[in-house]
Amino acid sequence: MQFTIEDRGTYTEVVANGRLNMVSAPTLRSTVDEAVGAGSRHIVVNLAATDFMDSSGLGALIGCLKVARQAGGDLRIACAQKQVQMVLELTNMNRVLSPYATVEEAFASD
Repeated sequence: MQFTIEDRGTYTEVVANGRLNMVSAPTLRSTVDEAVGAGSRHIVVNLAATDFMDSSGLGALIGCLKVARQAGGDLRIACAQKQVQMVLELTNMNRVLSPYATVEEAFASD
């Protein structure tokens, strides 16, 4: 899995490309840590190119949410594929990490 960071002005987009599982989860955490450490408080994880997520990937997203909130910001997810949405719904984590249809919508109301 590859992650790229894009500064979008009012938020930072982390693009996740591949499978979000126990192998890639630590890389997601370090990528978000890097973004928050560089001063980004609002993070959007773009999951458009993520076709699979397991419990390790979900745990990484929750850990990243905690890091962003401890820094006084927030983390949101966008463009979640069907399998990712199913994992969120089955675990009721869609209440904590509500997926947005597009990256732009994630912080549009803030």
